Amino acid sequence: MSRIVRAAAIQISPVLGDDGLGTARKVCQAIRDAAEKGVKLAVFPETFVPYYPYFSFIQPAFRFGGEHLELYERAVVIPGPVTDIVAEAARDTGIVVVLGVNERDFGTLYNTQIIFDATGEILLKRRKITPTYHERMVWGQGDGSGLKVVESAAGRIGALACWEHYNPLARYALMTQHEEIHCAQFPGSLVGQIFADQMEVTIRHHALESGCFVVNATGWLTEEQITEIARDPALEGPLRGGCFTAIVSPEGKLLGTPLTEGEGMVIADLDFALITKRKRMMDSVGHYARPELLSLLQDRRPARTVHYVGEHEAAEPIGPFNDEAKP
Repeated sequence: MSRIVRAAAIQISPVLGDDGLGTARKVCQAIRDAAEKGVKLAVFPETFVPYYPYFSFIQPAFRFGGEHLELYERAVVIPGPVTDIVAEAARDTGIVVVLGVNERDFGTLYNTQIIFDATGEILLKRRKITPTYHERMVWGQGDGSGLKVVESAAGRIGALACWEHYNPLARYALMTQHEEIHCAQFPGSLVGQIFADQMEVTIRHHALESGCFVVNATGWLTEEQITEIARDPALEGPLRGGCFTAIVSPEGKLLGTPLTEGEGMVIADLDFALITKRKRMMDSVGHYARPELLSLLQDRRPARTVHYVGEHEAAEPIGPFNDEAKP
């Protein structure tokens, strides 16, 4: 008998100007709302808590120091208050949650994806391996230790953020681990319609190539938030459009109507029999692969800034919580 999992891709706006917990509380309410609809997997947008750094897209770097410092103050420490309340919501509802956050690790911010199991346990904490364009002035780089697929109550889940989907080897790293559900996160309310069009092509192609479901969530800014962030009417245009919250089957078919404006959820029942149906025809990491000709080398060692030897070799340096054996 085939397994069916109900998933929700959630398009939502952040709470601006608070300590970051306001957005996290909004996440928790959305989780509970999804639970009432029978959802077992909920995916939120890229760096949704406390908010995506839209300011970095419309301002030159030498002008957004103040906004960058505010983001530091509101960023998420893992573990910490934000992960505690989201874990509680996941546990109370029995929902697997994929959440994007701005993670603060001492003096650096990271674009981080967290996967919470239905028990509230953090199964994976991964950092975007290369921030894109303007984002490089905001976040540090991740490493290969987070390119993993994890077993969850909803199935085998992999995740990438935004333009990581344009890195075919990053996607292939997850494909080789036989992801059943790929969770994609984009900022939304950015660049305009061309961003939404490109996003659709990207997620539908990955579904076809990987033979998995893709659950994609984008963020949404209200008109009031656009005005607040832009501070200049001439800068508001780049903060509109670019939303394409959707769910795609392993055959590349859109399940339900994508959400391109406003807040809401795209909900679909994922029938895992479709994975086998697709892979019987084309399994990119199985019978359709040619590993003697083409293969991937992935370095999963966590990047460390210090290595102790000699009398200190048993001691752990104070640093990022990114040991491969940990979330």
